[in-house]
Amino acid sequence: MDQLTQNLFIYGSLRDPSILKSVCGMSFTLKPSLTSHDDDSEVLFGELALLPGHRRVSPDNVYYYAVAHANTKIQGIVIYNVPASAMADIDKYEGKHYDRETVKVNTANGPVEAQAYLASHKSMRKRFGDRFHVNLIHELWLRKRIDKFFRLHTRPGERSIDADIERRARRELLGTTERDLVISHLGSSAVSDYYLEHELDRPCPSIMYLYKEPDAQPYIENYIALVVKQVLLNQLEQSLQSKLRYKIERLNPSPRYFTRSVSLLVALRMINANKAVGMIIKQCISSMPCDGSHDLIDYVKYAVSAADNTFDLRVARSEIEKVRANLQPGLVPMGAELELSNLGFKAIHDPDINVEYAFDGFKYFHDFRLDILSWKLGGYIDDHSGSAKFRRRGFLELAPGRLNVLGELSKPATSDPWVLNQLIQEIIRFYPVQPHSLHLSYQVRRKQLGHNKILPLSFVKCLLALGGGTQLRATGRLWVSRMGHDEIETNVYGQELVFSRMSKRRYHLGPDDLGDTHSRRTETNIQQYKFIRLEERANYEPLIMALKGLQLAYNPADYLTTEQLASSRRLREQYKELKEWSDNPTEIDPRTRGRFVNAIEKGLMSESHNRPYHKPHYIDWTLGAIDIQLRLFNKQIKMQSKQDQHAAVRELIDKIKPARRRGS
Repeated sequence: MDQLTQNLFIYGSLRDPSILKSVCGMSFTLKPSLTSHDDDSEVLFGELALLPGHRRVSPDNVYYYAVAHANTKIQGIVIYNVPASAMADIDKYEGKHYDRETVKVNTANGPVEAQAYLASHKSMRKRFGDRFHVNLIHELWLRKRIDKFFRLHTRPGERSIDADIERRARRELLGTTERDLVISHLGSSAVSDYYLEHELDRPCPSIMYLYKEPDAQPYIENYIALVVKQVLLNQLEQSLQSKLRYKIERLNPSPRYFTRSVSLLVALRMINANKAVGMIIKQCISSMPCDGSHDLIDYVKYAVSAADNTFDLRVARSEIEKVRANLQPGLVPMGAELELSNLGFKAIHDPDINVEYAFDGFKYFHDFRLDILSWKLGGYIDDHSGSAKFRRRGFLELAPGRLNVLGELSKPATSDPWVLNQLIQEIIRFYPVQPHSLHLSYQVRRKQLGHNKILPLSFVKCLLALGGGTQLRATGRLWVSRMGHDEIETNVYGQELVFSRMSKRRYHLGPDDLGDTHSRRTETNIQQYKFIRLEERANYEPLIMALKGLQLAYNPADYLTTEQLASSRRLREQYKELKEWSDNPTEIDPRTRGRFVNAIEKGLMSESHNRPYHKPHYIDWTLGAIDIQLRLFNKQIKMQSKQDQHAAVRELIDKIKPARRRGS
């Protein structure tokens, strides 16, 4: 490259050759045959290029800016041999809000050094505030319009604290969340004022009718307590988003993931560790008894006000730092669904007989608008029937990142096993309901589609030993409870074992989320493992890593479908053996244990283009933790065997003693 010329990477308005020509008198073409080799040529050669480590944003919806951001890239054009005089004209055009820097861009012919006009985080914050965070710009803009609506329609003109609390309470209850409006306009860049008014201009929900229903009255106080706690969490998370957005944004790996996972985790940790939360709920119910004199919005207002007094900025920063220090990001998008129930597996067997004492099987979940209040955690009630009845008893299911009830519209919660495990543990602690089961989801890579293999029976036994809920019966015998209770077996469409299933998920990418791309819906394939028992004190991090390693190394297929069992005698025999083993487990032999751990290691060591993505010491800890858990399982089996032997000896001695007495 001549010293008097420079390569230039463009990604905004200058990509239009006519605009570039009007700025500096030079145009460009992507076709080499149309360029001239003359020094005074006005048509330069350009080719497509990618700028890694940056993200394109447009906070003002007019000009584009490139800001540094890990794991993202900008698609643009590199123009070769731009004269110095033309560069001087472009400098004037770009102005003071850009810095011209030397960058390396990727082209079809390899890396190329070029000049690019970039923007710093500091300059963007100074000019636009927090609006330059592209994956949140539409949400922020929408939020401001929603706030404006409530200022105009709820106690208009009043600027008191109580008026502000009432507006925020109405917003919680009306479902005026960014989720509802964004989902309604997926693929659109804007939400019209007409639609916004139509969605928001609804009467505030009431529970006054429930006080007249005798069946509902024993449960109202418990529901109110849950409502207050849920609103406290929502407001705490919202305070984190508004006051510490930049710190939290730096912990999110990519806009392709659910952007609230980290803020929800921090909020959950804060509220679960705060002993004052229980006192707030008791004080609320004692000052506003559930006797029909107060409506739902009164309790929500109380929670909103209490949240303002509960939020501690120092604690929030400390928790964010703890999360940052423990992050273990990976490359495989993951998610989790948690089922909670005080009845356990009985919740769906005969709900009319098995009446649940605290919430009546969540029959009044929608009456108290808990489906709206818990949207950030993907809350809904599932009775495994596939229907959408307004009042139904079942499991309380939570799935961070799920944006609609059916679950096919969602974003992965995280790529970090530690974050996912912490979310699981904190959600269990937050809800006053017993844990029941856990589903873990992993995104399947495209190259794996169509090449799935059925897991060996020995590997399935290892996984059940790790997470299938090994428990002691009343008789003292060990068994795998998820299999023993027939919780993952079904006969709806024929006999099958719902151990793991592949399904599709859709999520929405905004126009600037991954560089220079149009707004679009993206469909992914998900492998969901459904065999796991949810337990209060369990550490699921090793199991999360184990399933990821197997997913990468072995590419498991569904296990076991009706079609598989109908077409394979071998699988039918394996199914029978698995049921017998679950009812009376035997030890996992060292050879099987070694093959299982080696398969996991192989997958984890190839996560990033045949190389490990996690730190080697973290992978080593994972493999050690998995091996220890399997050894502990074997130890339980051995202890049980010894107890059986001692019992048999005692029984034999008891038989011999009477015989000796008769002989004497």
